[in-house]
Amino acid sequence: MLALAYRSRVSSFVGPIKALNFKALSLARVPSPHHHQSHTLSRTRAPVRAAPSSLNSGSGSSIDVVGGVTRIKDLKVDTEVKVAGWVRTSRNQKTLSFIQLNDGSTHSGLQAVLPPQTSDTLPQTGASVVCIGNVVKSQGAGQDHELQVTSWKSYGSADSYPLAKKRHTLEYLRTLPHLRHRTNTVAAIARVRSTLSQGIHRFFESEGCINVMAPIITTSDCEGAGEMFNVNCPADEGDDKFFNKDVYLSVSGQLACEALACGLGSVYTFGPTFRAENSNTKKHLAEFYMLEPELAFCDKFGAMSNCERLIKYLVSQVWSLNPEEMNFFASFYDKTLPEKRDGILESEFAKVSYTEAVEKLQEEIKKDPSKWQFPDVTFGTDLQTEHERWLCETYTKKPTFIYDYPTKIKPFYMRLNEDPETVAAFDLLVPGIGELVGGSQREERLDVLEGRMEGMEGYEWYKDLRRYGTVPHSGYGMGFERLICYLSGVENIREANAFPRSPGVAEM
Repeated sequence: MLALAYRSRVSSFVGPIKALNFKALSLARVPSPHHHQSHTLSRTRAPVRAAPSSLNSGSGSSIDVVGGVTRIKDLKVDTEVKVAGWVRTSRNQKTLSFIQLNDGSTHSGLQAVLPPQTSDTLPQTGASVVCIGNVVKSQGAGQDHELQVTSWKSYGSADSYPLAKKRHTLEYLRTLPHLRHRTNTVAAIARVRSTLSQGIHRFFESEGCINVMAPIITTSDCEGAGEMFNVNCPADEGDDKFFNKDVYLSVSGQLACEALACGLGSVYTFGPTFRAENSNTKKHLAEFYMLEPELAFCDKFGAMSNCERLIKYLVSQVWSLNPEEMNFFASFYDKTLPEKRDGILESEFAKVSYTEAVEKLQEEIKKDPSKWQFPDVTFGTDLQTEHERWLCETYTKKPTFIYDYPTKIKPFYMRLNEDPETVAAFDLLVPGIGELVGGSQREERLDVLEGRMEGMEGYEWYKDLRRYGTVPHSGYGMGFERLICYLSGVENIREANAFPRSPGVAEM
């Protein structure tokens, strides 16, 4: 049995986490990923206590649709409840009718048992309904409990509903961004995303960090890449601009967080960031969420340790709070998820210097260069995804920090090591993804920073942080959608964001 209460400071905040036997979590009866789930009842089903025979499509017209609703995930046997949601499937039998209802709170939904309906009165897939009844142990296969309906009301019809009772591709579902969250995969991702988001805030509060909000409109390109969205105002004319200067959508909140950390202590920001990178790969979005802690009085190894504790905590949380969703992902997207989970929680992440990583890659590539898209790897090479994945999937076989990168391929704010050819930068590489986290210890020495910023304008405030009470500090950035893909096994990052923005795509 694997205890989730691993040793870290977070356990003192969230309280003791009950040991959870992950291997005992069943993968059986997991609904398919893209079509609506349907529970087929046994032909030998025992007789069900019938609801009043007068209960039909007209019944329940006086039911108040608003208020007093119990979420399906909170239902308990032997209670009378009112539930509301959307019909996944419905069917008639000779003596009974069945609705598979889902309100978004749980993966499996709820089977509601009604008196026999006609094809005209039985609510169809996609319709919204409100039901009042008793929660009882199920007498059929496919669910532990069901709702014996005593009164119900069909509130919103769904004629010509585009999500028919069949499997739909994820590509097709992206054409229906306003409806795709009603399907198994996208709804499961939404619940997992919520758990991870709340877990991030719990973790950093337990670490003594202050939550701050970095600005979205900025004048700084802290990545140095220049791939930023310009912000234009209709009133701008020539040099007469709303902000009196050029402004952009932020690519990172790091520099703002550095300013706040050098006065408030350790902080973190968690919000939208934007990259104008013309890339249509499965791992890039134009708008995505970024987690960025900035840790005061902390070196690169302290930041790596913080990052590892965070990942372990989030993995433990999502498997303990969303076991049904995680088993679903393990059934349909990545059967190695339980193994990946155990590897994260039971072992320390590897730490490999960039120099060692290059040496090991050179040895491997030399065996057969034709297997590699980018076979030329030397000191100073910006590692590609195939290099990153080999390092963490084959060389170390676990999440791996690569640290001390060449100075010439990293931004000005990263601290120079004693060997000026390298900086105190690090990336966290994870199997199946490659880079998940990028971070560094920041350059806190004014003279060194000024040397690296020669010719750069508009950063006097950044130098002031080193003039007035400078301190060692470190931080990192983690793409939230990439984390979701890593933990769920869903490959395309467009599924990890409810309304993905990418080149040529900005629906709604």
